[in-house]
Amino acid sequence: MLGKKKEILPEDEVHLKPILGVKPGVYLFALYIFIFISICFCALVVPGLAKPGMVFALESEPAGAAIRIDDVYMGTTPCDVFVPQGPHQLTMVLPGFAPRERSVMAEQRVFASAFFPRKERVAERLTETADTAALLQGAAEYAVWSFTGEPTAIYQIPRSLSEGVYRSGPLAATLRGYEAIDDLLRGAARFTATRAAARDLVRAKALADNAGLAPSPLSLLSSIEDALAYLSETPGTAAWLAALLPEEASKTISGSSWYAQLSRNQPVSRFPSGFGETFIIEAMPFRELPGATLAQGEAFAHEVEINSFLIAVNEVSREAWNTFLAAEPRWRSDNLTALKGQGLVSEDYLLSLNAASSTIPSVSWHAANAFCAWLTTLLPPALSGYEVRLPTEAEWEYAAKMAEQHDGGLQDMSGGLWEWCADPYTPLNFLPAKPEIIEAIASPERVVRGGSWANQPNTFDVETRGALSPEFCSPFVSFRPIIAIKVSKYE
Repeated sequence: MLGKKKEILPEDEVHLKPILGVKPGVYLFALYIFIFISICFCALVVPGLAKPGMVFALESEPAGAAIRIDDVYMGTTPCDVFVPQGPHQLTMVLPGFAPRERSVMAEQRVFASAFFPRKERVAERLTETADTAALLQGAAEYAVWSFTGEPTAIYQIPRSLSEGVYRSGPLAATLRGYEAIDDLLRGAARFTATRAAARDLVRAKALADNAGLAPSPLSLLSSIEDALAYLSETPGTAAWLAALLPEEASKTISGSSWYAQLSRNQPVSRFPSGFGETFIIEAMPFRELPGATLAQGEAFAHEVEINSFLIAVNEVSREAWNTFLAAEPRWRSDNLTALKGQGLVSEDYLLSLNAASSTIPSVSWHAANAFCAWLTTLLPPALSGYEVRLPTEAEWEYAAKMAEQHDGGLQDMSGGLWEWCADPYTPLNFLPAKPEIIEAIASPERVVRGGSWANQPNTFDVETRGALSPEFCSPFVSFRPIIAIKVSKYE
């Protein structure tokens, strides 16, 4: 019946019996106390006994230093690092700064170490070792990230360039000459091909103008003035910004009088009437090209002054290459494993898809430079002030456009094989920058020009730019050396 209390029968009752004369209420209470103490012991004491040590709260100025404990990487500052009990060697390492080492003693806290570990703060101010080390490190990383494209919601890129300026601190405002911060930023600007890179460049400029610190209103105004002056004096920047900025901002720029004026003032090439004399160096014919003004086509048209030089009529032949290998056997294909180990060539080194071709294919940029260095040693005394080298991108384009105007001057400048150029590849080659700065930043890729017979017709011309890693070898890539006046690296 509903509501009726269930009757408890005698056989349903449980009665604990005394143990060794101890009543149930007493030994149950003792059991509960033992369980409670065991739990507390396991939670508060066992962790300290099983894992003795302490936590160090590590900081550095500038931040971002790599932390090593006994030569084992543990993270970057600022960070908390657990260190086992005992003496240890702590090292902080940051590119461009002297490593900071110190001995630390990790002491043990037994009680409640899992919840309240023993903790000690360690803060170090790092000392810069070279004026440009941190800056160049940041700029080099910035250049590498420029080849990865615009970041997305799931893929971000670090602010390497501005972090390099920040790490340089007051030195960023005092560098002069080759190491001037403005020179470095102008070189880095050639890699500003994404909006994320543009934001990093602007931040780097603002930090540099305020000695690596957060910009003040006055320094920010100075940065804006410098940026406006740079944009107004540099041809191509209007088109660059129009291509880089969001659609609405791009429409504003492309509709401005500034954009219209720069679009009307297109550069014009001023070429000589023809090639100069022909010279034979080690059975290789070279044609002389007088100095000229080149309207270089990509990425945006801009003028480049070209000094006179001699350029090989053909891409390097197998015969010339075999002569080189006889003098420099380390570059033979049977030494492929060693060359690959040194990062000088790839697996396809000297691979040929056309045995009937007289041109040597599948030569890396490094191998091409080795050939040029060898040929330099064979120049006659009359050319003692000259060197053999790969052409710059502008020199190659000038020679190719001259070959189009004057048939028979040079062979296969377009559609033979892609040809290595001396330049590091920069996406925005029209922006002015010192060559030594670009070399110091060190783009991860080098320029190739000319296209090859394997490319579809009308997909390339003499202005088409390409880029490959300098160790890369392809059956569709060769080179054509030039002879030019030797120039000091940092002149």
